[in-house]
Amino acid sequence: MTRDGYVARWRGREYQASPDGGDVRLYQTEPAEGFVEVRPGRYLRVVPVAEVEELAYVRTTCTWKGQPFIVLGEHEGWLRVEYTGGRWPVAQALRLEAFDFGVYQGWAPVGEVTDLREQRV
Repeated sequence: MTRDGYVARWRGREYQASPDGGDVRLYQTEPAEGFVEVRPGRYLRVVPVAEVEELAYVRTTCTWKGQPFIVLGEHEGWLRVEYTGGRWPVAQALRLEAFDFGVYQGWAPVGEVTDLREQRV
């Protein structure tokens, strides 16, 4: 599983999260006391940020063809990756799409990716 987003530790458990001013929105996939179903399979609880033990941004990174990337998602044996090396000639040689100015993305076969790991920011 690749993750790219906020997580919060609340009452000893880690949740997908979203900061919202003085509150943090916690998400989980099962019903639980205090959580409201916002759509099928998605439950929400809003807690004050002061009650949160830890709030961090988790990002999955990897190396593909010797270059550094962030993993944005995955689908059927492929990873959606974003190049973080900042060099246009390298992005061009890897046939990455120019997603925005200085932002290059593409699809990498899972079997070609190395050093897959999570980083907390």
